[in-house]
Formats: sequence, C-alpha cells, structure tokens
Amino acid sequence: MRETGAVTIDNAPPAWSTSIIVLTLARQVETELNAALAPLDLTVSRLGLLGHIAGVPGASFSDLARMSGITVQTVHSAVKTLAKAGLVRDRTARAGAASAIEVTPEGARLLEAAGKAIAQVDDRLFGPQADPIRQRVGRALRTAFHDEDA
Repeated sequence: MRETGAVTIDNAPPAWSTSIIVLTLARQVETELNAALAPLDLTVSRLGLLGHIAGVPGASFSDLARMSGITVQTVHSAVKTLAKAGLVRDRTARAGAASAIEVTPEGARLLEAAGKAIAQVDDRLFGPQADPIRQRVGRALRTAFHDEDA
C-alpha cells in the first residue's frame, strides 16, 4: 500500500512511473501521427510496414512479420492492401517462389510525404514552440539515439 497525497492506492504503479509517462506520451504521439498521416491514407502501422519494406528491399513475408512484430498472415493481408494501392510489388509473385517485396516509385513518394508529415508532428510536439518538458524529452531522445558515426 502506498500513499499519494490524500489518496491511498493498493498495488498501484508509482505516481511518477517512467513506464507510465512514456506510454502516455507514446499514445499522444501515435494519435498525432495518425491524424497527420490520415490525409495520405496511411496509419502508423501501415507506414511502419512500408518503411520496413523500403529499408529491406526483397524482404520476405516472414522477415517483415519478425520486424513488425505481427503474424505472417497479417503481413500477407497488409502487403496485399499496399500492393492493391500500388505502393509495393512482389518481384517474384509466382507460386512456390519466395517473395521479394519492394516499394514502388509511388510508395517511395508516399514515404517522402509521410516524412514531411512526421517532421511537422515532431516540431509541433517537441520543437521550439512545444511545452518545455516535451522539448526536454525530445532533446533527450535525440541525444540518446543520435548516431555519432553518421
């Protein structure tokens, strides 16, 4: 049992749990990103899969499932949707052959547009005009993940 101000909470996470703060912020960021990506007919999930395909040309359905943390069946369905929209293609696309999925020029254009939308969300949430605490979080994340060899 723990006391938080005037309220006692049994088995509750700490009032200032880093995990809860990060989870709350992640949900806020995902909501903002989905709103910014909606005009492009993208979601964060679809963008993630498209980004994996672009980052690993020729990736198999199994590879994509492992990278995305979803099932192979879900990847098949999502890739089918992306292919129908003209964003990806399977270079092999014949029965019995391993798939080699790649982004089309249209998919590459969409990724570029999505990058601009993401930059706007980053600026709004973590840029110079954002809440000072979010600015600090943004700086801390950039510092923690910055590749000094780049």
